[in-house]
Amino acid sequence: MLLNLTLVIWNIKLTMRFYLYSLILLGFSGAISTYGPYQRAQKKGDIILGGLFPIHFGIASKDQDLATRPESTECVRYNFRGFRWLQAMIFAIEEINNSSKLLPNITLGYRIFDTCNTVSKALEATLSFVAQNKIDSLNLDEFCNCTEHIPSTIAVVGATGSGVSTAVANLLGLFYIPQISYASSSRLLSNKNQYKSFMRTIPTDEYQATAMADIIDFFQWNWVIAVASDDDYGRPGIEKFEKEVEERDICIHLNELISQYFEEERIQALVDRIENSSAKVIAVFASGPDMEPLIKEIVKRNITDRIWLASEAWASSSLIARPEFFHVVGGTIGFALRAGTIPGFKNFLQQVQPKKSSHNEFVREFWEETFNCYLEGSPRRDNIKNGSRPLCTGEEDITSVETPYLDYTHLRISYNVYVAVYSIAQALQDILTCTPGNGPFTNNSCADIKKVEAWQVLKQLRHLNFTNSMGEQVDFDESGDILGNYTIINWHRSPLDGSVVFEEIGYYNMLAKKGARLFINTSKILWNGYLKQVPFSNCSEDCEPGTRKGIIESMPTCCFECTECSDGEYSDHKDASVCTKCPNNSWSNDNHTSCILKDIEFLSWTEPFGIALTLFAMLGIFLTSSVLGVFVRYRNTPIVKATNRELSYLLLFSLICCFSSSLIFIGEPQDWTCRLRQPAFGISFVLCISCILVKTNRVLLVFEAKIPTSLHRNWWGLKLQFFLVFMCTLVQIMICVVWLYNAPPESYSNHDMDEIIFITCNEGSLMALGSLIGYTCLLAAVCFFFAFKSRKLPENFNEAKFITFSMLIFFIVWISFIPAYISTYGKFVSAVEVIAILASSFGLLTCIFFNKVYIILLKPSRNTIEEVRCSTAAHAFKVVARATLRHNTVSHRRSSSEEGSSVPTPSSSTSLKSTEDVSGYLNGRQKGHKPKNKDVGDENFRTASNSPSHDSFGINSREEHGVHD
Repeated sequence: MLLNLTLVIWNIKLTMRFYLYSLILLGFSGAISTYGPYQRAQKKGDIILGGLFPIHFGIASKDQDLATRPESTECVRYNFRGFRWLQAMIFAIEEINNSSKLLPNITLGYRIFDTCNTVSKALEATLSFVAQNKIDSLNLDEFCNCTEHIPSTIAVVGATGSGVSTAVANLLGLFYIPQISYASSSRLLSNKNQYKSFMRTIPTDEYQATAMADIIDFFQWNWVIAVASDDDYGRPGIEKFEKEVEERDICIHLNELISQYFEEERIQALVDRIENSSAKVIAVFASGPDMEPLIKEIVKRNITDRIWLASEAWASSSLIARPEFFHVVGGTIGFALRAGTIPGFKNFLQQVQPKKSSHNEFVREFWEETFNCYLEGSPRRDNIKNGSRPLCTGEEDITSVETPYLDYTHLRISYNVYVAVYSIAQALQDILTCTPGNGPFTNNSCADIKKVEAWQVLKQLRHLNFTNSMGEQVDFDESGDILGNYTIINWHRSPLDGSVVFEEIGYYNMLAKKGARLFINTSKILWNGYLKQVPFSNCSEDCEPGTRKGIIESMPTCCFECTECSDGEYSDHKDASVCTKCPNNSWSNDNHTSCILKDIEFLSWTEPFGIALTLFAMLGIFLTSSVLGVFVRYRNTPIVKATNRELSYLLLFSLICCFSSSLIFIGEPQDWTCRLRQPAFGISFVLCISCILVKTNRVLLVFEAKIPTSLHRNWWGLKLQFFLVFMCTLVQIMICVVWLYNAPPESYSNHDMDEIIFITCNEGSLMALGSLIGYTCLLAAVCFFFAFKSRKLPENFNEAKFITFSMLIFFIVWISFIPAYISTYGKFVSAVEVIAILASSFGLLTCIFFNKVYIILLKPSRNTIEEVRCSTAAHAFKVVARATLRHNTVSHRRSSSEEGSSVPTPSSSTSLKSTEDVSGYLNGRQKGHKPKNKDVGDENFRTASNSPSHDSFGINSREEHGVHD
């Protein structure tokens, strides 16, 4: 049963194979009937190479209604360049056959067909290659009435367009017949999984699309139109182009497909969109035949303000590069393949004649098209209407006419054909010279050159690496591609005959690093054929330096509005996408085109404000020094002695330090000044306030003391006073030491302000600064309390009143300082603190010392011991009288409550009398008269003079003041 099943499967496979071969043979017979004796170039040889070339640009459109047997379509519009490419293949084969080094004793033959630039014709020709191979391999000659044996086609050179090559590659790949294209650049053909046997001698479009995007970016265009042929060449090329321009922020306004077979209405609609577009640059991935209808319509409408970017498929096309189209396509920038030289090819082209080219039936039509005639016996004679063409002999001079066929100055496609033929020949040579045991096939075997098959040649081509006759390395990569460079050309008009010439203006090197591949000599470019200025093709006008591109809603990113850069930002070139932020030490100029250095500001010695503060500080130092000099000069006078002159000296010294500390805040802040100024200010003020506090408290205790004990004298001795001042100041010193150790202040450049850099001091710790000022204010508050309590002391000792005023000024200044310090910035922070220091220092100096200096210098009569004693006694009597009156009033109220009597008591009368006597005595003493009741007044005065207050204050004390010395 298993055997029967196997036989059934084998019969099914055999039947399917028979039908496949029958289909191939039918295609082969159709191909022969289509191409006929005048539609091929064929020559016998030991090994046959196939060729596919576009001898015509297209086929005539014919409506097949199938009422009769379908006829083969007719090829139209002769392609002279295509015929030159065919000649390049024949020339290379003959050159190899005549070579004694390459394939000796082996003759190459060829079978070349016209693809008419269409897929259908190319597939008809390809079927003949495939059918011949299968007939030879299966010995099925009974299916073909061939009178002569034709060897198998082991490789095919062609085709031209990527769309045609794609169809051919699909068919040839089924039978592993190597195909080497000379002009198909579509990147899709690099897919070896789909196109197994395809190779090429032209670079892939993978680089061409990138190169075209680089050119657009080079000229700073961002608004373009993309046009592609509707085939396997145009669609992948424009798809890659879209990705490349997107990476460069270039926008495509229109994206259109074209074909030579589009109806006229469709072409007109496309031209309408192009004409109405604001984009002036048109990038085109298409062939010459597909471009021709579009260009004709544009010429008809005389649209002359467009710049064309041409892919290599039409960059040098004779269909488009025509003098009558030049006013439209002049200035086109295109990609051309690298040109090569073929020695002897020029003479070969000139020797072509119908009678000498029996193997090439395409020569007859070439001759008739070149000389606009017909040859004797030409099958095309009936197609020439009314016999308008004359008869030609076939011996005319080909060099006497101008034809694209003889344009051999830049051999690009022809050179690729030449390289393709030599690549196949070199692979055959490697097979011929293969040494058994070192071959590329199974068990390192070699192929037999006399029975070589197509798949063996394909295997050898994949490992091909040789140097051609031009000294160039030929090496196919794993995708079957060969690397190469593009030449960038610009369409100029020839001054000699007005024809279109292709001027080389640069190149694109695929092997270079990205960013260094493109080179263009802009001085050689003629835009639109005659202009030197680069055309504008942007959606919006360029933004001038100092502005940036702003987004417009619902519009592509290439359409924008120019927005001025913000302060502190700049743009130094046109069409900037973003503004660049200036460095911290710089600021944008008025036009926002560059950055200029910011002005550096601090409380300078040379600016008017700094000079004014310095003068006030120096004035304070001078006045304080003057007061100190007066006190030293009049140190033995009662006023100076009464104010505790040693503490006064220390107080004046501390005021000099206060005024001096304000100078440290002026000038450019340095680290050392930042660390010195706050401690200097804080310690100076604490020393000053401490002296005032000790003076005030001492006076208060002296005048308020009830019992003169030795404790008072010892407690308020001079050493202890200085010790208290030192201890109060030591606390501030410790605060400063901790501050400087943990968070020392330092110089700081503040860049937050526009156009200005403020150099200030970073205090390091605001808590430490607050502690420093807070401690100073605490001492001032205590001092204010004692001074307020001592405000009613004798007139010559009423400095407590002025101390009270000075402390009020101090508090007002420093309470105002806190919000001013927080709200100001830059150099004004230092200025505010300097003003606070000066104001509080002047307040202390003025309130405490100016009244004393006034008495010492201008009222010396009041600076006597008598005045001091009088003031002291008066104060003592007032205190006694007040106390007595207060005591009697209390007693009187107690008596009244007990007896209910309203008669004054003797004690109360005595008290009132005593008060009147004291008052009268004091008034008499102040006026220079003796009191009426001398005994009572003198006694009371003596009592007051000997009171504890008087003695404790030290007016009679030799040890403390030495008033009687």
